Amino acid sequence: MTSGQSGTGSARPTPAGSDAASRPATGGAAGTDPARRTTRKGATTKPDTTATSDATAKQGTAAERDTAGLRTGTNGSDPAKKSNSATDSDPANKSDSATDSEATKKSDATKKSDSAKKSGATKDSDPAKGDKAGDAAGSETADGEAKPVDPERWEAFASAPEPRPSIVTRSGRAVGRFLIHEWTLATLGALALAVLMTWPTLRFPRYTLPQDYWDPSLQAWQMAWSGHVLLADPARLWQSNTFFPELWSFAFSDTLLGYAPAGMLGSGPEDAVLRYNIMFVLAHALATLGAYALARQLGAGRIGAAVAGVSYTYAPWLLAQAGHLHVLSNGGIPLALAMLARGHGWSLRHGYRPELRHDGWVYAGWLVAAWQLSLGFGIGLPFAYFLAGAVVVTAVLFLVRRLRTGQAVPFGRRLFTADVLGGVLFAGVGLLMAYPFFKVTELHPYAERTIGDISLFSPPASGFVTAPAESRIWGGLHEGAREALPWHPEMTLLPGFVLYALAAGGLLFSVWRLRHRLLLLVGVLVTMAFAMGTRFFDGTFTYVPLFEHLPGWSGLRTPGRLMLWTTLLLCLLAAGAVTALTDRVRELTAQRIPSWPGPWLRMATLLPLLLVTVEGLNTTPHPVVPTQPAAMRSAEGPLLVLPSNQSLDQHVMLWSTSGFPDVVNGGSGFTPRQLDDVRRVSQSFPDQTSVDYLRTLGVRTVVLLRGQVVGTPWEITIDAPVESLGISRQEVGDAVVYRL
Repeated sequence: MTSGQSGTGSARPTPAGSDAASRPATGGAAGTDPARRTTRKGATTKPDTTATSDATAKQGTAAERDTAGLRTGTNGSDPAKKSNSATDSDPANKSDSATDSEATKKSDATKKSDSAKKSGATKDSDPAKGDKAGDAAGSETADGEAKPVDPERWEAFASAPEPRPSIVTRSGRAVGRFLIHEWTLATLGALALAVLMTWPTLRFPRYTLPQDYWDPSLQAWQMAWSGHVLLADPARLWQSNTFFPELWSFAFSDTLLGYAPAGMLGSGPEDAVLRYNIMFVLAHALATLGAYALARQLGAGRIGAAVAGVSYTYAPWLLAQAGHLHVLSNGGIPLALAMLARGHGWSLRHGYRPELRHDGWVYAGWLVAAWQLSLGFGIGLPFAYFLAGAVVVTAVLFLVRRLRTGQAVPFGRRLFTADVLGGVLFAGVGLLMAYPFFKVTELHPYAERTIGDISLFSPPASGFVTAPAESRIWGGLHEGAREALPWHPEMTLLPGFVLYALAAGGLLFSVWRLRHRLLLLVGVLVTMAFAMGTRFFDGTFTYVPLFEHLPGWSGLRTPGRLMLWTTLLLCLLAAGAVTALTDRVRELTAQRIPSWPGPWLRMATLLPLLLVTVEGLNTTPHPVVPTQPAAMRSAEGPLLVLPSNQSLDQHVMLWSTSGFPDVVNGGSGFTPRQLDDVRRVSQSFPDQTSVDYLRTLGVRTVVLLRGQVVGTPWEITIDAPVESLGISRQEVGDAVVYRL
């Protein structure tokens, strides 16, 4: 056997069972043995003492390999085999093999040492290969030469490598992970619940509208107009086709401008109604998802966050607002707050965690906040002031921290930059949206609200426990209480008795810290006081200062809608209580053998969610929208539709979505004096005075609806001859068309 078969470069034997024996040899390369170095230097003879010493060393290393093999079991080698190999390698044989190897090297100078290769020793000091060399040691042919050993033969005993999945398999796994992700399930659940809780909104979505067909008709027109004009003539956005010839007429009401992309799809009244119903359902879904996201970001569990999302969206008081899409479109508020909190690495339960900061979420939060503001100032203006207040408070806190710690930029430069840019974007959208409203106030100063107007819509304290008629659970029971309210559609502010109970429980048993619970309670009480308007000590310390000093606040005539913030804070208190309950149930189930919750424990965690869902059931009516008159499809503008009043004009606005001709009619939060004059003068139409006046305004067509003239002056004059007035008259369907 050649000297290279020892598989080690050390001549000193290592005691069996020592740590060194368990380590693979690293010096198995040819020429590392002292005896072999002597041979390579050209010595012609080798002393017997060297051969004896080499044999002794080889015998020691064989014992080391046997011990290492028994201890580690490398490459599946058999201990018995190693023992036999060690027994066969006696010193005499090893000495002869060494001599033969030297003679072979001397006779063939052009060859490399085959014995080193056959024994498995390589020039690389690889521990794994050293083990293989040790396993190969002792394998000899009959003439004493080592047999060739395949260095890869032990790989057959290794586990087969896992095959690389195909692109189809990888795509399927990615889709599967996406479908079972929490946020996918939350989104799908919010959509499904929105369809069920708003049913039958999507039963006949092209012909019916929820609640009534007045304000929803107006808002269906708003979406249609914004989508149409942004494609056709964006510069004319605020100069709408209604209230002709008034300027800035699109700013006479909240605009729902954020829904303009939806308004670009379809045309005509039926598509406008379909679009409205779809956005009505999606607004509920977004509100649920937004409140869920906020509760989760603040530290609530899944069930607690679900309770917050459902109770925020389907609070009974919101059922009275079913005809006001701009009020129901509030999901951007909690969603933006959740994104901003996520981007800053902050939660109510865990505090500030710098490692979770991400400027992308901050940009997204400000974008969502700007989009929410574009839906209308009725809900967006308080949100804007809340964000401004949060920025001021945060700046003060970090200024104090800077004085104490010396930190120059709060949250780091990237996050600070994101906040600055996002805040500028939000403020820019707010100013662009506010400018037309300031122009309207300048042109129509009588449109501004007064404290007297606010008093008419200020709810008493009893409104917080009174449900609207649309509540399936409490509507009938609270009929007497509603009759005691001056204007019950804006004064029935019950957020839900179940929500009250869960929030009260959250003050005592919650995952939130005590100081956070107290702050939430203070927020609930303060927002309730503001929602009462002038009913809370005449509003002297609450609503009136805001009304008199904050820009834009005078345009809000319904203080009760601030109940949205009260509801959100109550939802967070409830989420803390339900999360504490589910955590406690999880602790109890962990003590069971097997660890699995029983049916009663599962019911205990889902019961709050079930109760808030049931309390949000409604009986909202879905009346059929008046059909567009045939005359409206081909009439040339500018035109006037008679009779004209606040309610009927909102239908006319919807009917005008076929081509968007200029119409004198219009309905909004206030009535321009010129439209009042038109309605007054046209009472005697057709006569010379009214015809001359309308011609002065630029009106070319008058459409008189036969179905609406009962009980009006036109019931008598609709069939009167008009040849002497210089105008023409034509019957078109159920209407009479006059061309001036």
